[in-house]
Amino acid sequence: MHVRIGVTDTPKELDIELADDADAAKLRGDVETALSGDAGMLWLTDRRGRQVGVPVARVAYVDIAGDDSEPRIGFGS
Repeated sequence: MHVRIGVTDTPKELDIELADDADAAKLRGDVETALSGDAGMLWLTDRRGRQVGVPVARVAYVDIAGDDSEPRIGFGS
């Protein structure tokens, strides 16, 4: 599962690849909880076990892609 996070005042977005068995509905709920609460950071763990934190106040958008069925174009295909 891929998660893309847009960060305000930054032209790039974060692209995080989560484990294949990650639950999209649970992830969406966790993101909504973090953004609506007093949490200072949104923490995600990628498939290699690295933790990525984004300040909640800087999150512009979150894009959750459930599977890799979409074709990729470019060097990463």
